[in-house]
Amino acid sequence: MDCIYLDNNATTPLLPAVRDAMAPFADGLFGNPASSHRIGRRARQALEDAREKVAGLLDAFPDEVIFTSGATESNNLALFGLAGDLLGHVLASPIEHPSVAEPLRQLTREGFTVEWLAVNRSGHVLVDELRNRLHDSTRLVAVMLANHETGAVQPVRQLAKLISERPGIVFHCDAVQAAGKIAVRFHDLDVTSLSVSAHKFHGPTGIGALLVRRGIQLQPRAFGGHQQAGRRPGTEPVALAVGLATALEIAEQEREQRLIHVRSLRERFLSHLRSQASPIVQNSPENDSVPYTINASFPGLQADALLMALDLAGIACSTGSACSSGSLLPSPVLQAMGVPDDVLRSAMRFSLGFQLTEAEVDEAARRSASVVRRLRAAHTMA
Repeated sequence: MDCIYLDNNATTPLLPAVRDAMAPFADGLFGNPASSHRIGRRARQALEDAREKVAGLLDAFPDEVIFTSGATESNNLALFGLAGDLLGHVLASPIEHPSVAEPLRQLTREGFTVEWLAVNRSGHVLVDELRNRLHDSTRLVAVMLANHETGAVQPVRQLAKLISERPGIVFHCDAVQAAGKIAVRFHDLDVTSLSVSAHKFHGPTGIGALLVRRGIQLQPRAFGGHQQAGRRPGTEPVALAVGLATALEIAEQEREQRLIHVRSLRERFLSHLRSQASPIVQNSPENDSVPYTINASFPGLQADALLMALDLAGIACSTGSACSSGSLLPSPVLQAMGVPDDVLRSAMRFSLGFQLTEAEVDEAARRSASVVRRLRAAHTMA
């Protein structure tokens, strides 16, 4: 039985065009970009071309782009690097990815006070919630752009406007599930820093970027090299940087076309589930969300058993973030949204890709509905 891949929020397949763009830098142009000879200079030119391309696509300056190993490093570098040594107050949404939430918990162990902003039932941070929680000792705010489990797009620009009125506060935004899917404009968002990861938009694994606004001091987390102004030292992976830039360029060129296709697939999939696997509860908001992400619950079932049954039926999906998928604990995102217990414990994440066809989505919905009906029948008999 062919597997239908509905776990694109975890990772996406590498596009052939991206692989082709990377290939020369794994062969004849393999040089270290810090070397002074011609092979090194060619590698350096490719690296800086990639940096300029990423900057242009994300509405940033080239010197604001730091290449990293991916989202986890980008988020850690931003949070620890921006927090600095002066202890203070931190505000963050409770729906952040573990690569943000865990560093924030570490900051509490170092003496910072971290408070979590409430979200509404649709999983959105309210602007007034931030306004009411800011005070004189607030040093850092962290709110993502698009949620990894529900797709809810946060009002980052409005939140940043509030923060801009309070000098001395920095704002980090995890845009990993937004970049390559919806418009991401660094300067327009007016955040201090922003993270992206290539393998979320059909680029290579092992490469991401952290954008940091000009004039902002970022304390490095590693030492031993001059690369990237010392903010993230170490030999830059030229082939991976080229791959990130190429994948992002293609994603931006095709963004509207992909969105139209994925919105259609989303409605098709949900319509089939509603008619064949009712009752279901949709946890992803209809508005202000990335259509690639569907979070749905099947009351009466347990998510872990459902996940295994779907896998056996050839459906690759998840119960939440891949970084916490081994956990048997309920989703902290859905908990923060205040969903009922039977909805919380039966939630599944289906994340779509633009390469999916209508026939594949129809078959995925048919298999999923069949699994749900079978498990419910077995539960009733038990």
